[in-house]
Amino acid sequence: MADDSNSNKHRHVVAKVDELPPGERKIVKISGREIGVFNVHGEFYALRNVCPHKGGPLCKGRIRPLIVSAGGTDVAYEREDEILKCPWHQWEYDIKTGEALFGSNLRVRTYSVCQEDDDVVLYTDRRV
Repeated sequence: MADDSNSNKHRHVVAKVDELPPGERKIVKISGREIGVFNVHGEFYALRNVCPHKGGPLCKGRIRPLIVSAGGTDVAYEREDEILKCPWHQWEYDIKTGEALFGSNLRVRTYSVCQEDDDVVLYTDRRV
């Protein structure tokens, strides 16, 4: 259900829950702006479909895990389906927060999105 922080925002039904299963995304256009809506392990997140680096179509990029290493050639995978890689220059962002992986000073705009009954609902302010 929507929380009180969304009470002064514009409500947009963007999908039915069953149309957006875990691991999937949908790009919607609201007030002329594209926004990617993602289902990450049953929770919904929304990001502006513009990479802050060079304006690429961020939400059309590859969804992947976070690759970590303690050094050497040993690598491990964490946070499956939580990282979004821009298709233009491979810059990576956390789908949940919009932060760039290499530093939190660069981020993509996020939006409030939630499940309300059978609907996936996105909330925007007047700026979209």
